[in-house]
Amino acid sequence: METWDARFSGDDYIFGTSPNHYLVQSAAMLTPGMNVLVVADGEGRNSVWLAQQGMETTAFDISSVGVAKARKLAHQANVEVQFAISDCDSWDWAPSRYDAVVAVFIQFADPEMRARLFANMMKALKVGGILILQGYTPKQLEYNTGGPPDIAHLYTEDLLRDAFATFDILDLNAYEMLMHEGLHHAGMSALIGMVARKRSET
Repeated sequence: METWDARFSGDDYIFGTSPNHYLVQSAAMLTPGMNVLVVADGEGRNSVWLAQQGMETTAFDISSVGVAKARKLAHQANVEVQFAISDCDSWDWAPSRYDAVVAVFIQFADPEMRARLFANMMKALKVGGILILQGYTPKQLEYNTGGPPDIAHLYTEDLLRDAFATFDILDLNAYEMLMHEGLHHAGMSALIGMVARKRSET
């Protein structure tokens, strides 16, 4: 928490105020009125954008500083987001609550935490619900333009296929592009995006 509070402590929005590009690209899977959860949304760029698209949006982050800036961003955009301060393990992952879950660059999670987090995100989705996930691949270590320095925190296509084997994977794409998402996600980057639909409660 202290680490993220320090990172978010300046006036600037460190990942910018525009939404993640893969989320925007995948927005055709979402419809106004959907109940959407944004996991660890930091300063609020993705949750605020989703609310602007007509979603009933909830977002949490471990950093009270980040959440305060997210609330300010929502106020400036004249939208309502249900913000909360929570870590991923403490969040109330009620079963079948959300129509969609959005998880963008949540790679602070080591493999053990990632397994818990992925399981909770799957549980929290309704049957037919949509998961949108964006992260970095191991090749990102060559670019060093964002993300964690530990390869164990990064995603591969096989890792995501295995983790979400009970879901219908609608899009899974590893790619490289020049990022312009704030000062901390800037430059050529090795990325992966996934959209998946919950098939059943099993």
